[in-house]
Amino acid sequence: MVKLSFCFRRIVLLIYITITAGLQSLSAFAAEHAVVLMYHRFGETDYPSTNIQLEQFDAHLELLASGDYNVMPLADIINQLQDGQSLPDRTVAITIDDAYLSVYTEAWPRLQAYGFPATVFVATQPVDRNHRGYMSWDQLREMQADEFDIGSQTRTHPHMHMITPEQVEEELQISNDRFIAELGIRPSLFAYPYGEYNLTVIKAVKEAGFIAAFGQNSGIMNGYDGYYELPRFAMNEQYGTIDRLTLAINGLPLKVTHVTPNDVVLEENPPIYGFTMSSDMDAPKQLRCFNSIFGKLDVTTLGQRAEIRLPGPLTGKRARINCTMPGPDGRWRWYGRQFLLPNNQ
Repeated sequence: MVKLSFCFRRIVLLIYITITAGLQSLSAFAAEHAVVLMYHRFGETDYPSTNIQLEQFDAHLELLASGDYNVMPLADIINQLQDGQSLPDRTVAITIDDAYLSVYTEAWPRLQAYGFPATVFVATQPVDRNHRGYMSWDQLREMQADEFDIGSQTRTHPHMHMITPEQVEEELQISNDRFIAELGIRPSLFAYPYGEYNLTVIKAVKEAGFIAAFGQNSGIMNGYDGYYELPRFAMNEQYGTIDRLTLAINGLPLKVTHVTPNDVVLEENPPIYGFTMSSDMDAPKQLRCFNSIFGKLDVTTLGQRAEIRLPGPLTGKRARINCTMPGPDGRWRWYGRQFLLPNNQ
C-alpha cells in the first residue's frame, strides 16, 4: 500500500512537471508585442533618406522568411492585442508610407513572392491628382484585392500639429470619403505624416474612428500606454542594414506610462522628460537614453520612475530620444519618442 502510494505520488509529480514545462514553453512563444517596420520608396536612389535599396530589401525579406519570425497583417496584430490575445514571439508587421509607384512595381512583387502581407498608408490627394511617381487608385485596388491593407495618411500629407483643428478634421473627413468612394472601405489604421502630431490631433484621430495610429519613433509596439502613439522602425539606405534590422526584429518592449511632457510639441526646451516603467521591467537601473546631438543622456531612476535630463536645448524641427535596456536572452528593450519644436527653435 505504501509502495502504491509512492508510485502514485511520482505519477502526479511527473504530470505536474510535464504540464508546467508545457506552460513555460507556451509562455516563451507568446508575446503581447510586435515590431512594425516602415518603408517608403524602393530602388529610388535619388531619395536616400526615404529609399531602401532593392538589394537591402531582398535581404530583409530573406531574413524575415528564415523561420524565426512571424509576419502578420498589421490590422490583425492590433485586433489581437486590443482583444488581449497573445501573439507569437518575434511577430513583425510591414508598413509602407505614401503610396509611391515603386511600392507597386518593386515592393509588391517581392512581398507576393514570400507571401508577406503589408499595410500601405495613403494620402489621397496625390493619388487623386495622378501625381508622377505615385500609385493610381486602380493599382491600389489591385493590391487591396491581394489582401494588402490600406491605411490613411490624410488628404494632403500636412504637418498636422501646424494646422487648425478644423483643418485636421477636414483632412480626415475628406480622405475617409475618398477611400470609401474608391476602395469601398474606411481605413481603421492611421499614420501621422512625418510622424508629427499633438494632443489635439490625437483626439481628432480617435473621433474619426481610427482604432490605432502610428508615428515614426523607434520602439516595440505593445499598447501598454495606448494605441495612438505607436512606434515603427524606419528602414532606409542608411538605417536599413541587416544588423539594425536584426536588432529591431529581435527587440522587446520597454513598457512605459505617465510620460512627461505628455504632448510631443514642446512648450519648454530642453524638456523635463520622464516616464514610469511597468513593474515587469526588471532592470530599470540599466536604462540608457540617447539623442543624436548630445549622445548619451543623464538618466536617474527611482524605483520604476526614470527622469532624463538634457545638457542643452534640442534643435531643428524634430528631435528624438531613444531609450534602451537589456532584456532576457541577449535581447534589447526599446522605447523612442519624437519631440517637435515649434518655430524651428
